Amino acid sequence: MTTKCIWALHSPLEEHYHDTEWGVPVHDERLLFEFLILEGAQAGLSWSTILKKREGYRLAFDNFDVEKVARYNDKKIEELMANPEIIRNRLKINAAITNARAFINVQQSFGCFDRYIWHFVDDSTIHNEWKNHAELPASTRLSEIISNDLKKRGFKFVGPTICYAHMQATGMINDHTIDCFRHAQLKQAYPAKNQ
Repeated sequence: MTTKCIWALHSPLEEHYHDTEWGVPVHDERLLFEFLILEGAQAGLSWSTILKKREGYRLAFDNFDVEKVARYNDKKIEELMANPEIIRNRLKINAAITNARAFINVQQSFGCFDRYIWHFVDDSTIHNEWKNHAELPASTRLSEIISNDLKKRGFKFVGPTICYAHMQATGMINDHTIDCFRHAQLKQAYPAKNQ
């Protein structure tokens, strides 16, 4: 039997996400924005809750079209607050709109958000070597640096823990435990520059 990260075994949805997405480097602007919004929505909740609502979020937020989300108005906010397919938290909804605008500003400053966010890891996945799930940190010095920089640029719901989760989701770091089959696969497919 294939060994997997322990958290992936809670549901078929989590297992599929673990096997196909978690830790895979993301350079697509739309998907980077999607993960930023979903990680912010997760604050105080489980990732499985967000995964269950992911399709609802895609429908509610125009498939995470950053230009459209940046133009949302009060009427749209009330529409989102009434939508049971997403987390109906006004602060998180407002943050998604604020973050869309900040995301566009970063794109204008750096050419793309991808270039900006990946420069924090020297454009290369960091492959950690965790023996078990208990070793994984909730945040790191690097996620604090990214968090502070994002906040300076006007982003909301981007604390160090959310930023660390974003790094895991978008493959900036490979946090699969070393016994998980995905750890070696990702390490081989996306070798670190210094290896």
